[in-house]
Amino acid sequence: MIEPCTDIVCSFWSILNQGPMTLTITLHTLIVLPMIWIYFDEKKKMERGDIPQE
Repeated sequence: MIEPCTDIVCSFWSILNQGPMTLTITLHTLIVLPMIWIYFDEKKKMERGDIPQE
């Protein structure tokens, strides 16, 4: 999935540019998983009554 970096300056973006699977894993790790975490955390707070329902 990740091949050796052949760029002159091997950077984070050149590693992401290796293929769609690497980009997908990165985006899910940085964006989607925290959104799921926040959703369930807020849901738990609402069930406990910490957040007033509108």
